[in-house]
Amino acid sequence: MSLKSKPHRLILALASTLLLGACATQMAPQASGPVQVKVLAINDFHGNLETPPSGIRIRDPKDPSKTITVPAGGAEHLATAVAELRKRNPNHVFVAAGDLIGGSPLLSSLFHDEPTIESLSLMGLHLSAVGNHEFDAGKEELLRRQKGGCHPTEGCKGPQPFKGASFKYLAASTIDEATGKTLLPAYEIRRFEGIPVGFIGLTLKSTPELVTPTGVAGLRFEDEAETVNKLVPELRAKGVEAIVVMIHEGGFPTGDYNECAGISGPIVDIVKKLDKAVDLIVSGHTHRAYQCQIDGRLVTSGDRYGTIVSEIDLQLDRTTRDVISASANNVIVRTEQFAKDPAQTSLIAAYKSLAAPLERRVIGRIEASFARDNISRAGSTVLGQLIADAQLAATTKPADGGAVIAFMNAGGVRADLLRRPSGEVTFGDVYAIQPFGNMLTTMTLSGAQIIALLEQQWRGNDGNQIVTLHVSAGFSYSQDRSRPLGSRVVPGSVKLNGKPLDPNASYRVTVNSFLASGGDGFRVLNEGKDRRMGMLDVEALERHIASQPGLKPGPLDRVTRVD
Repeated sequence: MSLKSKPHRLILALASTLLLGACATQMAPQASGPVQVKVLAINDFHGNLETPPSGIRIRDPKDPSKTITVPAGGAEHLATAVAELRKRNPNHVFVAAGDLIGGSPLLSSLFHDEPTIESLSLMGLHLSAVGNHEFDAGKEELLRRQKGGCHPTEGCKGPQPFKGASFKYLAASTIDEATGKTLLPAYEIRRFEGIPVGFIGLTLKSTPELVTPTGVAGLRFEDEAETVNKLVPELRAKGVEAIVVMIHEGGFPTGDYNECAGISGPIVDIVKKLDKAVDLIVSGHTHRAYQCQIDGRLVTSGDRYGTIVSEIDLQLDRTTRDVISASANNVIVRTEQFAKDPAQTSLIAAYKSLAAPLERRVIGRIEASFARDNISRAGSTVLGQLIADAQLAATTKPADGGAVIAFMNAGGVRADLLRRPSGEVTFGDVYAIQPFGNMLTTMTLSGAQIIALLEQQWRGNDGNQIVTLHVSAGFSYSQDRSRPLGSRVVPGSVKLNGKPLDPNASYRVTVNSFLASGGDGFRVLNEGKDRRMGMLDVEALERHIASQPGLKPGPLDRVTRVD
């Protein structure tokens, strides 16, 4: 073969290859049928890197009249659950409805929630709405968590420089008044087999009422539905027909975690106002689990703390590019079912080693122990009273909520405060007492609602089930357990600073965020108005102990029994 003929043969071979490729392309079957897209969603993670002690409460499969607690949640198990669910469809996206951080346990909050941002980035979160707790430390801190960099006053305390979130925060309704533009992007368009899907993220309009004024200074929070409806034409102009809304607002169902019985709350009205172009709403904020059809649209929420992943399946029409069906299943992240993800375990271990000396930090001194078994005949404990007093002290100032009463649920007190020979109290001590990462919530209740709240301490047909509420200093009442259920608070005995409570007057009341959402069966707290979120409950207790050296238990005379 001559040197001249070799290039010729190569050209012929190349031409033949291209021709065969073209024929093969023409002969290959074209994709048909709807495009299947899997949306995996979480909400209200609140920095729960480790499995939360509270787990998730669901209806008992063996006895629907009862509920059981299922160990679930935490970053290690959540990462595995997400990874396994992703395998079911290559067309997937992992999103969140806000409050990923804030109100976080010690392991995350000690490091300004950087561990949680790193954890969620590691497990492949793509997009998240901004919740009210993302503003706890102000807009600049939120932007730092998105972009990265060391904390402006405390520097970098983690095992490696903080790079910021690899996922994208979306804040369509949050306007920076200095620029007139959204603080963060309003939406993101992602494509699945060429079909665009728009994802809008926004927080609740009442965010300024839920965080301290400094956290939202210079920001404006616009109406949720109006914001979305204004964006629909813009998205459609970009060829988007399938629209998903991630919103940090939610509802209150009466059914189980995969149901929608009796759904009520702000999300219902918001969805009804949304443009019909919106196909799916991923919600949060209320720490409840549900999957609903509201006004013809699918609406989901996944409890809190990573205990549930909402597995949502969309079908997209290849011609119209719109959603033709949407279904969901709330998957419980059971610790017994989903193994710990090694990468998450490693990240958590690195931060735990750094947190250990911070846990041993001395915050104050006490003269005597505050034990949970130091209990009165009416059910009060010295430690419960101490916590209620701390919460009242943290929210008394008008800027902090203007509270005049605080209540603490007995079940939220998880350890004794025992005196060491030195009298020293460490941060680890107070954290063990209140490990749930609840935020203080101050709300307005009428005197009649407060009395109804006290009556809800007794449960069951015979009224022998008791869920005690500890009360703050200055508040008192008498109970008569021989009286019928619903009338055990002695009439005229409820007093604030020595004066009878007026059933028709309004009072500012502080509870933890668990109670504020109707936790422990205190449903009347769902009716509270003008809510304002405050600091972590454990931070309030720390400050209270630090401000009173030589603290010791007082008398258990705030609640008395007359039977």
